Amino acid sequence: MIRLFSILFGLLALLAGSGAATAHPHVWVAVRSEVVFDKDGKILGVRHAWEFDEMYSAFATQGLGKDGKPPTRAELEPFAKSSTETLSEFDYFTFAKQNNAKVDFKPPQDVYMEADDKRNVTLHFFLPLEAPVAAKKPFSFQVYDPTYYVSFGLEKQEPVKLAKAPTGCSISLVDPGPLVAADNQKLSEAFFQNMSPGADFGIKLATRAIVACP
Repeated sequence: MIRLFSILFGLLALLAGSGAATAHPHVWVAVRSEVVFDKDGKILGVRHAWEFDEMYSAFATQGLGKDGKPPTRAELEPFAKSSTETLSEFDYFTFAKQNNAKVDFKPPQDVYMEADDKRNVTLHFFLPLEAPVAAKKPFSFQVYDPTYYVSFGLEKQEPVKLAKAPTGCSISLVDPGPLVAADNQKLSEAFFQNMSPGADFGIKLATRAIVACP
């Protein structure tokens, strides 16, 4: 089962890179994020909680759990480790900027997966920045799959929070504009299958979270 899960994430990663998916989107993820500050008021990184759709969750929890109960964190630990290792190749679908320059992340920390009473799984992990950044200049990030194989959507209530932020810091969300007619016409399997490497369609559907501090 562990091997199957690893293969699924490997296939997801391959399709995300090649655009050779059979359906778009194929996996749905509800996102909650938290921007974490250090004691000096600098941004340390972003903590994520990604809840996967029912179909994906059913696959992840198949054969796990006892007496009808959802699986424990310990049972899901191999899946959490496998998933984050595979997604590292794609920057964990998390793209941050400051001063219009890309901000890089280090490997994730505090990785675990849990299942609720309905057996829907949520992957938790903290993405530390390569180096903490001062928050006096706006810091922003988006969570999306460039090829739109995976649909990432922010939760409706408090999708992004600030942790240990200095007084006066705020978070704002900028929703993407509506797709133009030309883009809507492109939403076919043929379009995604023929998408060139490096194409970035998912950004057109991604909300941007912006952190600003005085």
